[in-house]
Amino acid sequence: MEVYKNLRKGEKGAWLSIGAYIFLSALKLFFGFTGSSEALIADGLNNLSDIIASVAVLVGLRISQKPPDENHHYGHLRAETIASLLASFIMAVISLQVLLNAVRSFFAPPETAPSLFTAGVAFFSAIVMYGVYRYNIKLSRKIKSPSVKAAAYDNRSDALVSIGAGIGIIGAIFGAPILDTITALLVGIIILKTAWDIFKEAVLTLTDAFNEEEGETMSVIVRKVPGVRILREFKGRNHGNVMFVDLTIAVDPALNVMESHWITEEIERKIHKVKPNCVILVHIEPDFTMPFDDEE
Repeated sequence: MEVYKNLRKGEKGAWLSIGAYIFLSALKLFFGFTGSSEALIADGLNNLSDIIASVAVLVGLRISQKPPDENHHYGHLRAETIASLLASFIMAVISLQVLLNAVRSFFAPPETAPSLFTAGVAFFSAIVMYGVYRYNIKLSRKIKSPSVKAAAYDNRSDALVSIGAGIGIIGAIFGAPILDTITALLVGIIILKTAWDIFKEAVLTLTDAFNEEEGETMSVIVRKVPGVRILREFKGRNHGNVMFVDLTIAVDPALNVMESHWITEEIERKIHKVKPNCVILVHIEPDFTMPFDDEE
């Protein structure tokens, strides 16, 4: 099934994030301690926590691939959304840590200026993480994966944190440590805003919210299918990267089973053109408000 193939593709993005975080956290912690850079050490510890978020996304993608069972008739696709929710919590905690450290630095500025090469490590890390972000955001759009998108936003936040660390290090070297604090505050706010956006999208999905514009677009498609007299009910919900749509349509009561079935097939075919990852259930009812088509 195409959905499960996409989930397996999504694992590549999770593994890429994990590998990048392991490499960069080791790099930052080593040079942070040897170069006396508190900002770089904090950034390295931040990446250690990001490994947990990326592992959560990977686990969510793995669980999502499990087939339906007696307790999960629609499969386990929402495990991916739960992974996104967990990633948003981790990002929120990280943002609060960044903001708290920034406030503390007002009252306890660093006594020793860091080495200049630690700034180079920070900016190098930002470039690496931005590259990972571009890969994951492109992958998430291709496979329509909320958890990979959450991972991508986390990658982007980490790139911003590294840029902030680099600016702060340079500021400390040239006698302007206040730059470190200002940048950290801005970065913390950006990460918190990103965490809120991911959290909001995940909660909407888990509570069966549905995009109104998408619903209206598909309703128009259904009404234009030959044989559909009335679209009486439209319900939609998202289940991971799969969309479930339940329709109730009214047709000519004189149609036989095969003719009615053809209408449902045509509805599915037309909706799948615009929404390939969509599972459609059509309920047919007779329309007695109009005369039969065979009456003169």
